[in-house]
Amino acid sequence: MTVACYVRVSTRRQNDDGQRAELQKWLDGNGIDPRQVEWYADKESGTTLKRPEFDRLQSDIFHGKVKVVVLWKLDRLSRRLKDGVTTLADWSEKNIRVVVVTQQLDFSGAIGRLVATVLLGLAEIENEFRKERQAAGIEQAKKKGKYKGRANGTLKGNPARVVELRDKGLTAPEISTALGVSLRTVWRYMGQGKNEPVKA
Repeated sequence: MTVACYVRVSTRRQNDDGQRAELQKWLDGNGIDPRQVEWYADKESGTTLKRPEFDRLQSDIFHGKVKVVVLWKLDRLSRRLKDGVTTLADWSEKNIRVVVVTQQLDFSGAIGRLVATVLLGLAEIENEFRKERQAAGIEQAKKKGKYKGRANGTLKGNPARVVELRDKGLTAPEISTALGVSLRTVWRYMGQGKNEPVKA
């Protein structure tokens, strides 16, 4: 086995079918023999590296069983810049090739580590900027007396669309960004509320 396909969703209620389909398309397009492929699938938050299938992948890499890691998106690896960069740096030192199919990335070695660092950093910065812009917009609206919040019982966005995106494997933050609604709204539409927060 030389090619590792890693997929991840954040909750047990999500499925990774969409990710698997994209990775399989890449495998077929590159003529990869199925006997050379091992699949690793986690249903855990991307904010931690403590995941059973990720641990298995790391073990196989350590023992020299894996030469290529294929991902759907770079954030399937990690949603924390430090963890992502550390992992990719470790892989590059082991000459592991990393392919990210939806972002059309294919890299290894020092250059790959540099590219990955920039991409992970930009993703984290954009997430922070989005939060800052939202907070600034609300603050300005409050100063002008135009912000009253949303009345209890009213709906913003489309609950059915939230569930549809969740079932396709998107995380709560991704759904929030895609639909332009708050994370709290996404959680409420998923029927989980504060007692069972949707992980990033």
